[in-house]
Amino acid sequence: MSPMHSLLLRLGLLASLLVPSLCQASYDPLEPIAPIKAPFPMPQLQRPAFPERVVSIVDHGAVPGGTVKNTAAIAATIKAVADAGGGRVLVPAGRWLTGPVHLRSNIDLHLAAGAVLVFSDVFADYLPAVLVRAGGIELYNYSPLLYARNCENIAITGPGRLDGNSRAWWPWAKKETREGFAMGAKGVPVEQRIFGTPEAAIRPSFVTFLECKNVLLEGFTIGSGPNWTIHPVYCENIIIRRVNMITEGPNNDGIDPDSCRNMLIEHCDISTGDDCVVLKSGYDQDGRRVGRPTENVVMRHTTSRRGHGGLVIGSEMSGSVRNVYMHDCDFAGTDRVLRIKSRPGRGGIVENVWVEDVTARDLQREVVILNMDYTSDRNAIVDTFPPVFRNIHVRRVAASGAPVAIRITGMDTSLIEDLSFEDLAIVSKEGVIATNARNIRFRNVALRHSKGEAFQLKNVSGLTVDGVEQTVATPAKP
Repeated sequence: MSPMHSLLLRLGLLASLLVPSLCQASYDPLEPIAPIKAPFPMPQLQRPAFPERVVSIVDHGAVPGGTVKNTAAIAATIKAVADAGGGRVLVPAGRWLTGPVHLRSNIDLHLAAGAVLVFSDVFADYLPAVLVRAGGIELYNYSPLLYARNCENIAITGPGRLDGNSRAWWPWAKKETREGFAMGAKGVPVEQRIFGTPEAAIRPSFVTFLECKNVLLEGFTIGSGPNWTIHPVYCENIIIRRVNMITEGPNNDGIDPDSCRNMLIEHCDISTGDDCVVLKSGYDQDGRRVGRPTENVVMRHTTSRRGHGGLVIGSEMSGSVRNVYMHDCDFAGTDRVLRIKSRPGRGGIVENVWVEDVTARDLQREVVILNMDYTSDRNAIVDTFPPVFRNIHVRRVAASGAPVAIRITGMDTSLIEDLSFEDLAIVSKEGVIATNARNIRFRNVALRHSKGEAFQLKNVSGLTVDGVEQTVATPAKP
């Protein structure tokens, strides 16, 4: 069999075995959560339990139609249910306009079929300012559209929809202040980092849960937020499943776990204006001050049609990220499968990352990129803390359309190390480009590339190549 036929067979076989259905995620509250099997210790997460009490927001004066603000009525319903011991706050079918919604412990905010919760586009509705983490810096800012702090057993469920209605916020992306980053670098006390004005412009996230435990997000559709879409911060035991994310605004990441531990993301359908799932743990000095890693994250059976990366780590990862497992996912038109990004001065360690059983088509950038020269914040203060990337493993991946198969860019003072790539079938313009790395193993890798050598290496040591099959494709004539 020719190398070309072997490659196509391997690519086709993997695709037929691994591609999940590209249908919208559905809501079934009785569907069991399959056991979590990870290459690191991981608890078997279960949905939080709530009392059977159900109270509709209509019972506290909410009015449908999308013209009357129901902020007070929704807050009153949440308070009444929480005071009674918890239960379900029901948003019935209809269009419901509201300002920020703040959850309490033991509350399940349930969006019924046909329910659309539409958020006000009046900035002042999101004051007073609340404690958040914005860009990896702790500060006080406009309230997220949905917010909870220091809560246990909270959920957003149901087949309804959350509409951020946030186009009024999006122009702020071009004028957002960097004063928060400067305050973090200087060690300004958090209580003095007060924002929440159009002049001190920082867009809030759509959903932020801060210091919460036992969190469930299931079944709904969400989109059109001001900034990051789902942003749990300092949370523990989080399940996000069967959520449809359709976002198009600037920096509209899908899911941003930030210094969280024990998280399951599964059966989600993501199409974003930025990264799809991106793990974070704080920015530079402020991230190291807090010092809380993101750890024990499993992402499975998730699809993406658009976004800068299927699974991304960084660039705000100064508190470290470890124990991450993505498997059985499918990406179509996404920029990359795996992206780990940082820059000099960021500090932090990214380690123990596994990616397995993934298909990707029509990729716009690299299949895998691990880079320490990320420069989107080129004005940041650079100090002497180099990031560390190590123990990263990718296997059983079939991908096509990428300009580059794998790009690895370490620093001469911090080599990227202990990597393995096994059972890959990749069609790309260029092959493997690696700088400043050591201890890399390639095993059973089929590369079809049309430009340059299969391996372009600089300052790479400890390279093992076992069973690599490469085919140089002839570019099509114009």
